[in-house]
Amino acid sequence: MSTIDNSIPAGPSAAADLSLPAVRAMERAEVEALLPHRDPFLFVDTIDVTNEEEIVARHVFTKEEFFFRGHFPEYPVVPGVILCETMAQAGGAGLVKRGALGKDSLFFFASLDKVKFRNQVKPGDEVKIIVKNLRVSARMIKQSGIVYVGEKVAAEAEWMCLVGDKGAAQ
Repeated sequence: MSTIDNSIPAGPSAAADLSLPAVRAMERAEVEALLPHRDPFLFVDTIDVTNEEEIVARHVFTKEEFFFRGHFPEYPVVPGVILCETMAQAGGAGLVKRGALGKDSLFFFASLDKVKFRNQVKPGDEVKIIVKNLRVSARMIKQSGIVYVGEKVAAEAEWMCLVGDKGAAQ
């Protein structure tokens, strides 16, 4: 899986400086229009690229994240399951942004495979998430992804999500 190009292609969102609170808030508002997730469980700040083959997204894990209080107070690191959720959120948001799935789509993990955690993600780290679309249909998504901190791979996985609809859930 680690053959994915880690460079962010040029584009309107590619230069968004997430260290600036106003920029991060503006980018995040766009992501909120794509996903049903909200704080404290929204782990995508911006979508830099979305096309048929891949999605590139970013997120800054701030020291205020809820899980750092208990994981671990003396040595805070992002839990691996949160990194898996981050990849899946990036994948879903990218598909909705591209119009491959409707804005009322809900995504439910069906499986996680080939999960590997290679480096820790700590408070203040900006991660880049690169997701490959392996199979996309109206009812099922299969994707793979890698989370980077700088040039280092932090996590990688393949997953499948079942696709639902907000209207059907009520």
